[in-house]
Amino acid sequence: MNSIQAFPLAWPDGWPRAKHRKVSSYKISTDAALNDLVRELQLTRARGVVVSSNVPLRRDGTMYRGDHSEQAMPDPGVAVYWDDRDGKPRVIACDSWRTVRENVRAIGLTIEALRQIERTGASHLLERAYQGFARLPEATDCWLTLGIPKGSSREVVSAAFRELSRTLHPDRGGHPQRYAQITQAYHEAIGASP
Repeated sequence: MNSIQAFPLAWPDGWPRAKHRKVSSYKISTDAALNDLVRELQLTRARGVVVSSNVPLRRDGTMYRGDHSEQAMPDPGVAVYWDDRDGKPRVIACDSWRTVRENVRAIGLTIEALRQIERTGASHLLERAYQGFARLPEATDCWLTLGIPKGSSREVVSAAFRELSRTLHPDRGGHPQRYAQITQAYHEAIGASP
């Protein structure tokens, strides 16, 4: 969990990004949305909660409220990382809405809905639902990062990089940190390719 930062946004590997963002009907402030989200996570006995977004942090490490989170921004995505009561790392991310406030609210409502499943007594369904929120380990080598077999040809490496760049390049809504990872992996893989 130490590698996950609240700012800038640490979008989870493997999570698709929204192509078009909508305006929600959520009538709640950023403060209230964050408080509700944290309360829902506390009720699940979550530990080590990190709410990651592109909203700058105050000196105390909490998200600035107001204009930063209430206005549309180029990347309003939010990812919430935590360890569940059994110590399993979890993540839920959302960028379907135009503001950070709306995406925080959507995640809070999702966790509330998951808690409702648990309260109905269908806990086996809850575990199945949470399996989808398991946090993937961070890729540690260039081949894993690019999603190709070790020792692939230069052509395969280049094709994989082009494909990933289509969605991860910052000019196309991707995150600069993630794009830097695939760029570094590309250079390493090209250097190691036959």
